[in-house]
Amino acid sequence: MRAQEKILVLDFGSQYTQLIARRIREARVYSEIVDSAISVEEIRKHNPSGLVLSGGPASVHQAEAPVVDPGIFDLGLPILGVCYGLQLTTKMLGGTVKRSGSREYGHAAIEADIKNPLFEGIPACSSVWMSHADEVSELPAGFKGIASTDRVPHTAVCDAKRQIWGVQFHPEVVHTKHGKKMIRNFVRGICGCKGRWTARAYVGQAIEEIRAQVGTDNVICGLSGGVDSAVAAVLLHKAIGDQLTCIFVDNGLLRWEEARKLDVVFKKNMKMKVVMVDAADHFLTHLKDVTEPEKKRKVIGHEFITIFRNAAKSIPNVKFLAQGTLYPDVIESSGIGKHAEVIKSHHNVGGLPKELGFKLVEPLRMLFKDEVRALGKELGMDDDMIWRQPFPGPGLAVRVLGAITKEKCDLLRLADKIVVEEIKAAGWYRKIWQSFAVLLPVQSVGVMGDGRTYEATIALRAVHSSDGMTADWVQLPHKILARISTRITNEVRGINRVVYDITSKPPSTIEWE
Repeated sequence: MRAQEKILVLDFGSQYTQLIARRIREARVYSEIVDSAISVEEIRKHNPSGLVLSGGPASVHQAEAPVVDPGIFDLGLPILGVCYGLQLTTKMLGGTVKRSGSREYGHAAIEADIKNPLFEGIPACSSVWMSHADEVSELPAGFKGIASTDRVPHTAVCDAKRQIWGVQFHPEVVHTKHGKKMIRNFVRGICGCKGRWTARAYVGQAIEEIRAQVGTDNVICGLSGGVDSAVAAVLLHKAIGDQLTCIFVDNGLLRWEEARKLDVVFKKNMKMKVVMVDAADHFLTHLKDVTEPEKKRKVIGHEFITIFRNAAKSIPNVKFLAQGTLYPDVIESSGIGKHAEVIKSHHNVGGLPKELGFKLVEPLRMLFKDEVRALGKELGMDDDMIWRQPFPGPGLAVRVLGAITKEKCDLLRLADKIVVEEIKAAGWYRKIWQSFAVLLPVQSVGVMGDGRTYEATIALRAVHSSDGMTADWVQLPHKILARISTRITNEVRGINRVVYDITSKPPSTIEWE
């Protein structure tokens, strides 16, 4: 197989490091985030086409400020320093970085040298996003300025002979109007990458790697109904066929007809081996009278492992467990670099108990969500499966507020089905991150026909987001809201009131529990 083009992103703990890697992938060049302390020897093993030094929260004036192996500047590889990456490069190569006195944060207008390859095809004057407290005051020998603002004379610099570029702003964020083009200019123009990173190319590479890892042993994969586990299962089936057995656990907390749909898609249509486990009564029994959200999650997680382990015992010669772990899961759970903050412990990364005794197969662990969807398309999966909105691991348990019963889950399932149907019918389903119903522990007086009712309340939730870390509530047209409300109150017996959640994240979260 042809050697894969690769750009390494050296991480100094910036909140935007993932975005840098994603923007490079969007230019159809493979990128990988590594610790900023990586050695020159390790970099050579990766055989990259170029390096990007990320931003970060530190100041180069701090005693414990992170640095890089100085040998990277002698590798002959193109380098792009972003914000802290520029300041560190400047200091290590003999220039001067001064304290700004006040942090510059927000939009700024740059005047750029459009003859420089970094700004090829970009207007001379454009808007960028600044976020820094230090700035370059004196350039190292061999460097020249290639962009400036009215406040920062060295907004972008380069030493063309040594192939080193640096920018004080963040080209990876959407606020920098032509940032994607700048990153593309660096990886495709300056680094000379051809742009071979595609879902089609990845399928062949992943199949080879799966077969080499698994050999003749069997693999089990937990199907959840979500995009990630579904794409992982289909990819594995393409690689190893009947060596794969999927296990689907119906915990009674799933969406409308979830089990039936998965049975049709994977067992009947794709001819995959799927063990369907009906454990609804088991889970609902263990969740009886549990009202605290974290306790719900712990009970569900513990019982899932028990049920899954028992189902796995019936499958012979199993040595591997497949998971739909994604690259953001890996980054957020481990903190790629020592300067990165660990955001959360993800259930797919080190969360399963060691006593399960399986080796892990994670064919999606180096992919972002948009790449997983593209991979699913390449594998011939239906759009309905590929574009499913995120669904919480604990399922309806965190959308039925308070105590959980089968009756409440059935009410919510039907209401949520109506929400999905109407959002899809209006053409909004793929425009927004999530749209769903929540059953509130609130009853109110209503009137239906000539009679008085005292029934439950449904809250609608619809949000825009790119990664789930932050979210804005969606201003859905009143016509859609009216249609959803009318259908729920008419078709779901036991619901007489519908309200709409207009809170963003922060201060609230996307899910109610």
